[in-house]
Amino acid sequence: MFTGIVGEVGKVLLSRPGRLSVAVGEILEGLELGDSISVNGVCLTVNELSAGSFSVDVMEETLSRSNLEKLSVGDRVNLERSMALGGSMGGHLVQGHIDDTGRVASISRSGEATIIRFSAPAGVTRYIVEKGFIAVDGASLTVTARDNESFQISVVDYTRQHTILGEKKVGDEVNLEVDIIAKYVEQFVQGRSSGVTAEFLQEHGFSVS
Repeated sequence: MFTGIVGEVGKVLLSRPGRLSVAVGEILEGLELGDSISVNGVCLTVNELSAGSFSVDVMEETLSRSNLEKLSVGDRVNLERSMALGGSMGGHLVQGHIDDTGRVASISRSGEATIIRFSAPAGVTRYIVEKGFIAVDGASLTVTARDNESFQISVVDYTRQHTILGEKKVGDEVNLEVDIIAKYVEQFVQGRSSGVTAEFLQEHGFSVS
């Protein structure tokens, strides 16, 4: 489990089908074989460590759902260590399980912030709500606007400078993971043949006038 707070930006040393090596700095401290690490929002398992880098295997399913297959040597990637039990929650609960990819549709400035709109499949946008959370390449962000085909976020300069979001261009592909709470709510509601009724709300402590 992750929080969507990027700990470091690494650089790809090796990218071939099923294998990825990344050069890192401080995030390597205390990292051990078998640990989980988020690379552009994808939860991967460290299976090789060396001075200044780590390596992971990447399954075909992961490649088909993410942008990792398109990485080249020298590309920069967002990295986050898995959250320790009892650790601080700076962003939101991120599983590292990519739902789909989207693309940068537009980039503009608004005062000190960078406004980025992403196009996304309907299977993703259905779970996105204004002021809700979404992870883009592993970075926890707040949605400022959305429609059935896209969503918008506002990036402060600190986030832009300490993640790869500041390097994005129109047309770039990004990994998307929606807030897991939305999926649980949907499944719960669908599992009830009558849906959410007044009786259901009253039964669970809500006041219905």
